[in-house]
Amino acid sequence: MSGRRGESPARGADAPSTEGATGSVPGPRGGGRAEARRAAAQGKGGRGSGRADSGGGRAAARKNAKPKKNVKKIVAWSAAGVLVLIAGAGGAIYFKLNANIKSFDADAIAADRPPEAKADADGNKPVNVLLIGSDSRGKNNADLGGGEDGGARSDTTILLHVYADHKHAVGISIPRNAMVQLPSCKLPNGKWTKGGNNDLFNAAFSTGGSDDGNPACTQNTVEKLTGIRVDHTIVVDFNGFAAMTKAVNGVDICLPQPIYEGDINPNLHKKGALVLPQGKQTVDGQKALDYVRLRHGIGDGSDIGRMKRQQAFMSSLISKIKKDGLSPTNLLPLADAATKSLTVDPGLNSADKLLSFGLSMKNIDMHDLKFVTAPWRYRTQDSNIDLIQPDAGKLWETLKADQTIDGQNATGQQPDAAGSGTGAAPQPPAPTTPAAPVGDASNAAIKVSVYNGTVVNGLAGKGTDQLKAAKFSATTAGQAASTKYKTTTIEYGTGQKANAEKIAALFPGAELASGSSRGISVIVGQDFAATVGAGSPSGTAGATPGVPAAPQPLPTTVTNDARSADDDICANTTYGSGG
Repeated sequence: MSGRRGESPARGADAPSTEGATGSVPGPRGGGRAEARRAAAQGKGGRGSGRADSGGGRAAARKNAKPKKNVKKIVAWSAAGVLVLIAGAGGAIYFKLNANIKSFDADAIAADRPPEAKADADGNKPVNVLLIGSDSRGKNNADLGGGEDGGARSDTTILLHVYADHKHAVGISIPRNAMVQLPSCKLPNGKWTKGGNNDLFNAAFSTGGSDDGNPACTQNTVEKLTGIRVDHTIVVDFNGFAAMTKAVNGVDICLPQPIYEGDINPNLHKKGALVLPQGKQTVDGQKALDYVRLRHGIGDGSDIGRMKRQQAFMSSLISKIKKDGLSPTNLLPLADAATKSLTVDPGLNSADKLLSFGLSMKNIDMHDLKFVTAPWRYRTQDSNIDLIQPDAGKLWETLKADQTIDGQNATGQQPDAAGSGTGAAPQPPAPTTPAAPVGDASNAAIKVSVYNGTVVNGLAGKGTDQLKAAKFSATTAGQAASTKYKTTTIEYGTGQKANAEKIAALFPGAELASGSSRGISVIVGQDFAATVGAGSPSGTAGATPGVPAAPQPLPTTVTNDARSADDDICANTTYGSGG
C-alpha cells in the first residue's frame, strides 16, 4: 500500500513511532503483522484454509484472508460524542459509568501549555475536547481486525470545540498522516522524549509502544500545533465502538457504490463477496467497522475520504440517539458499552464529571454541530500531507476567538439591556429591517446558499434567518471568496431567474447575476450590514480599544466543505476520483 495517497511509503500506514528519547522507545517488531498478513493472503496457517476456493463465500474468504495489517479502522471517538447526550438520565447510569471509566496519568501532560480560556462576566466559557479513536491491539481488539502485534495507533482524531454559548460546536478532523512537529512526551518508563522532530501526526499516540497508546502525547501535540488548550481528552477503542453500534440497534449510512471484500482487504487480490451495498443502509458491529475504516475502492483511496465518512457516521449516530430519546432505558446499554473501552484525562475520570460535561452540551442543535477538516494538501516529496498555512492558523484563531466557521460570535456574552448599568453610553436605535414578505408554500422548494461577502461577522447567518422567515430552504454556507461586496448579489443558475427575483424582494437593492451553478446563492454585502444594524468589523473605525481584532475570514475551502450533523447522510462521503 506504500504507493497509495494517504500513507507513508517509508513507514507504512500503521508503523509505530520510534521517536528519539531520553529513554528507549520500542521499535516495530520483526515479522509481526506484515508476516501474518502475507501468510493469511496465501491461505496459510488459519482455520478453514482452502475453503474460499471451495465456494465458502464471505465467511470462508475472511478466514482464509483475514486482514492483519490493513486493520479495522474505526471512528471510535464517536462513542465519546455520545457521552454528551447521556446527561440527566439518572443514578443507574452514574454507577455503571463510574465503574467503567479509567484515566491516564496527569503527569504526562506537558507543563508548558496554552492558557486556559477566560470566562466572561456571565461565567460562559468554551470547552475543547480531544476525541481519539484507537486501534489498540490489546484486550480483544485483535478479534475485530486489530492484528496480533502490540501497540496502538490513533486512526482518527477530532478536536471538538464547544463554544461558550454552548449552543454551537465544531469538530476539526486532523489527518493522521499530516506531518507535524512532535513535542517532548512521557514514556511508559517515566522518561521523556527529546521532542522537536517532524513525524506523522498519529506517531504521537504510538510513542512508547504500549497497548493503551499515549493520549497525553497526542494532547501535547495538538496543543503545540494549534496553540489551543485542550480541556479534556477521550479515547475509545474497537470494543467500545463495536458494542456501541449494537447498543443503538445500528446506525444509518450511505455509500455511493458497493464495497467488496477486496476493497476492505486489498491483499485478497480478488473482488470477493459483497460486504456493503450501494445506497442507504443500517449497520452495526463488524459492518459498522467495515464502513468507518473503509479507504480503498472508493474515491482516491485516501484518508481524506475516510474522514468524510467518519464525520457522516458520527452525525448519523448522534441523530439516531436523539431521535430514539434520551431515556435511561435507551442510554444505559449505550453508555455501558461505550465506557468499558474508554480512557479519559483526569478531569473526566468519574461519572459525575462526565455528567456535568454532558449537561453543558444539551442545548446544541444538530444543525449547529459542524465538522470540518483542517486545511491540508498532499506533499510533493511523499504520499503524506502538509497542513496549509496561513489557512490552518486562521482556523485555530477562529476557535480561540469563539467565532463559528460562518463568522458568528458564539462567546456567550449577552449585550446589556437598555438602561442597565451605570455610566453606559446610550445606544442608538438599530435600523429597521424591512419586513420579510409572507412566504408561500412554494418557497420551501427553493434552496438557497448564503455567503458573507464582507468582513462583518455573522451576516451570512442573519441572511439565512431572513430567508427562513419567508419559508425558503436556506443554508449558511460561510465566507464568500471576496469580502469586498458593497451590494448584496444573488447568483442563479439556468431556469432559476424567477426564483432569484422572489428572493431579491427580501434584499432591497440587491443585484441579480446569472451563474454557472444550478442553484441560487445569496452573497450579502455591506448594504445588508447597514440594513440589519451590524457593527463595524474589528480593526476598522468603531472598533473597541483593547479588544483583540477578529480573526481573518476562513477560506472557502474550509467553509464550503463543512458538514452539519443534520446534512443528508449520502452527501460528501468521498474524496477524489477513482477506486
